[in-house]
Parts: sequence; structure tokens; C-alpha cells
Amino acid sequence: MQSALSLLTDHKAWLVLTGAGVSAESGVPTYRNSAGVWQRKQPVTHQDFMTQHSARQRFWSRNMAGWRFMTDAQPNSAHQALVRLQQLGVVSCLVTQNVDGLHQRAGSRAVIDLHGRVDKVSCMACGFQQPRAAIQSWLERKNPEYALLVGSIAPDGDADIDHLDYSSMQVPSCQNCGGIMKPNAVFYGDSVPKERVLKAEQQLQKADGLVVVGSSLMTYSGYRFCLWAQQQGKPILILNEGKTRADAIATVKIGGSCATVLWCWLSALGD
Repeated sequence: MQSALSLLTDHKAWLVLTGAGVSAESGVPTYRNSAGVWQRKQPVTHQDFMTQHSARQRFWSRNMAGWRFMTDAQPNSAHQALVRLQQLGVVSCLVTQNVDGLHQRAGSRAVIDLHGRVDKVSCMACGFQQPRAAIQSWLERKNPEYALLVGSIAPDGDADIDHLDYSSMQVPSCQNCGGIMKPNAVFYGDSVPKERVLKAEQQLQKADGLVVVGSSLMTYSGYRFCLWAQQQGKPILILNEGKTRADAIATVKIGGSCATVLWCWLSALGD
């Protein structure tokens, strides 16, 4: 712990990259276990969602059940610590792989949502947007037999109810053009928008170093931040319970509770 705190206090402007581990204490579980191994059923891919009506039925039946958990989730002390670190200026930029919006709800500003957000839904044809909450009302009205289903929640608001028959599930379409409605999140098999990646890379170039909080970095979209930092000769500090893809190139790696380490950082700053 002391080596991590010494490194953190020696530099004045860190880019912080957060993953599912930050939201775990809010009741939103991680995708992977401490060994970095996937522990959930595979989510619907972008390609299947866009091309198969049955895939959209599967997605919306699961998401309708899972959405209630997402709306009930509240920011935890890790989110709150990051708000204060931003206010003090030692966190120059906050980038999150999470799609739950909990950083913003905690009070963080200028957050780069690397993988998007699930609280808004867009038409893939005309671009019309509406709040995800409005979609929930429509789903429950059109699919009353599914409305009371409860499954175990996933980080993207998905729920495990694949044992059920969702072949009669009615799925939302755009009220303007009839196009496919999709949450504003990057699905598996899709890519993070280039302008978002460029913005995050530019923020890392301005920072003194990289802090990874609660991510296994098993997806390239997160791991590349460590590669960028390494190429720029900047320190990499990883706070994560369990194995990460970047352990071999980390300057310092520390396990345990994300919130505990973040509050120790604040204490070391005299806050």
C-alpha cells in the first residue's frame, strides 16, 4: 500500500480508468472472476442484435428484467472518492468502461464513457433518442407476462433468464421511422467510436500517469491505455482484486477494496 500511495502523491495529474470493480459495491457484479475468467453467459453481440429479430427479443427480455437493478443501484464510496480526487485536481480525467452512469450520479464531471451509457436508447436508422426509462414503460405494457421476471443482474443491465421462452416478446422500434432501437452502449463485437478513443488518448498524453481501478483489462479497449502509458514512459498503477492483463507492465499493482485505496489516497493528500 505504501509504495502505491508514494507513487500517487508524487504525481499531480492522473488519468483514471475504471471498470466493473468500481460498481461492485453498488450491487452491480463484474463480468470476470479474480482470475480474469468470464463468469456469465455471453451477451448478445452487435451483429446479432442488428440482424436477428430473435436476438433482439432475447436482449430486451433480459434487459427488461435487469433494468430494475440498474435503476436501484446507487454510487458507492469509490465513486465518491473519485469525485473528491477530481475536485482536488489530482485526477485530471476520468475514463470509465462502465455503462451504468454511476460516476455522473455521484457528482463526477467530464467523464469519458468509453463504452457508452445504457440510460438512453437511439434509433439505428434515423438517430432519434429517448430515455431508457420510457422504453421500460413500453416493454412492461406490451409484455405483461415478462414484467415481473427477476434474473441475476449483469454490469450492462442484462439478466440471466435464458431458460424462459421469449419467442413472443415484443421489442421496441423507433416511433419516427420504425427502425431498430438500441441502448447507447458499445455491444460485444462492436468498436468504440474513433473520436471517443482519440479524446481519451489525448487526455492520457496530458496526464502524468495512469491509474486503473477495478478492471481486469481483458478487453483491448481498456488494455490499450496501459500500452499507451508504457509507450509514453508514464507510471501505471493498478488497483484491482485479482489478475489483470497488464500486471506484467504495471509500475505498482495492489489488490483489495478499490474504495479503501482511493480513500487512503485522499488521506495521504491531507484531505
